[in-house]
Amino acid sequence: MNAEFTCVVCPWGCLLKISDENISGYSCNRGLKYAKSEQTDPRRSISGSVRISGAVQNALPVKTSAPLPKHLLLEAAKLLHTVTVSPPVKTGDVIIPNILGTDINFVAALSMKKER
Repeated sequence: MNAEFTCVVCPWGCLLKISDENISGYSCNRGLKYAKSEQTDPRRSISGSVRISGAVQNALPVKTSAPLPKHLLLEAAKLLHTVTVSPPVKTGDVIIPNILGTDINFVAALSMKKER
């Protein structure tokens, strides 16, 4: 694998270079760890929204409880269109559990009460 990308784990924004098994360009151990994880198991977080009925707003913002494997992002995002929740919902409530068998959840990113 040959790749160049910007490290995102600290404000330095080092340009990381991966060539076969060699990793260069990092300024700290966190950058090295990030480069290794990008090489072997890249992951990303998703934020989005699901429908909510009976609340003042019609969409509830959600996010993943941890980063998902990058190859599952599209399928995970498609799940958001299949869900409608009802209030009350508290920040951190699990909205979609165990996304695609990963033990990672979509959780509410905002509390919402019933419409009055």
